[in-house]
Amino acid sequence: MPLTRKAYRAAILHSIADPAEVGIEASYEYFEDGLLVVDNGQISALGHASELLASLPADIEITHYQDALITPGFIDTHIHLPQTGMVGAYGEQLLDWLNTYTFPCESQFADQVHAEEVAGIFIKELLRNGTTTALVFGSVHPQSVNAFFEAAQKLDLRMIAGKVMMDRNAPDYLTDTAESSYLESKALIERWHGKGRLHYAVTPRFAPTSTPEQLTLAGQLLGEYPDLYMQTHISENLQEVEWVKELFPERKGYLDVYDHYQLLGERSVFAHGVHLCDDECARLAQTGSAVAFCPTSNLFLGSGLFNLPMAEKHKLNVGLGTDVGGGTSFSLLQTLNEAYKVMQLQGARLSPFKSLYLATLGGARALRLEERIGTLQPGTDADFLVLDYNATPLLSYRLKQSKSIAETLFVLMTLGDDRTVAQTYAAGNLVHQR
Repeated sequence: MPLTRKAYRAAILHSIADPAEVGIEASYEYFEDGLLVVDNGQISALGHASELLASLPADIEITHYQDALITPGFIDTHIHLPQTGMVGAYGEQLLDWLNTYTFPCESQFADQVHAEEVAGIFIKELLRNGTTTALVFGSVHPQSVNAFFEAAQKLDLRMIAGKVMMDRNAPDYLTDTAESSYLESKALIERWHGKGRLHYAVTPRFAPTSTPEQLTLAGQLLGEYPDLYMQTHISENLQEVEWVKELFPERKGYLDVYDHYQLLGERSVFAHGVHLCDDECARLAQTGSAVAFCPTSNLFLGSGLFNLPMAEKHKLNVGLGTDVGGGTSFSLLQTLNEAYKVMQLQGARLSPFKSLYLATLGGARALRLEERIGTLQPGTDADFLVLDYNATPLLSYRLKQSKSIAETLFVLMTLGDDRTVAQTYAAGNLVHQR
């Protein structure tokens, strides 16, 4: 195959460390007039245009963006494919919302044609919003995952997904059994895990909808395939926390249920964690597990405010999640807008550089993929975005007043949305153009 080499010139910004660990100034690299060089789907060089241009062959194709910022692709560590059709559903908190809206919506995924149609819409929405990697819940039906992976593979996207395991406390039309969930998950793992840039996640919905037998088999799958992911929900809503205590009275608490069934580990991601205690944060960090912070969902469903400073204190990996359809937007820019407010309500500040970290490198670390995605370091996959400073009249006017990259970044995260994403690249391929 001939070598395909391209270069992209613009302002360029990426996270290189967690500001909570190294301080803000050491956490990012910014090139006011930068150059990104891509060879065969991987980044081969990054730096100041003035320094790099001389080293490139004269005939290389250089795309020059004016009034734009290149960043790594965004990483969504918690989102539900089957809930795309019910995003923005009115009037309930978590448990009633599941019964009223979610379960009926997910039942439609028994139909292969429906699963394929929604998978196509879902991936387009991710890419329109600049999300190049997501950790995705399917429905209980294997076809939801097959349809998603087939669509993702065509575009060479780095995606992680799994079939929901759910054998109790849900409608009969939507439950599997401990045994069928094990066998169906295993078949999906054999078909998809490690194929191209695709990975599989063992996916018990949450402790209340799985019997001890099913949770045991989920843990068994993780033992059989050591590099699998595991995703579930934890401590999202106070009613849910109490329900878990009733269902598992022999366990110390919600996290201990998952711990007992050997579901904690370096590729385990727990969504929400709004009502975790100090000990649970410490245990998650100790096992290398991560939490997905889902601010639009936590506000929309009235679940509570995630305590990011407590997670930082324990050096717990935290990624960002849109949680569509509990969350109200596919946009990680809009999600960061809400994350800032969640911190404000707790008397804490969220710097724009910490926000950038959460949406990129933080998410990559939560997924143990920082060697491949989340930065623009040479040697990583060329998953990146072009953000347009003139996407809307207000954004354009506001950014003309900006005095620094910190201010520009913060304005993009408060006023920006899908319109701000001019282009999305995955593995060096243009996969979305506004």
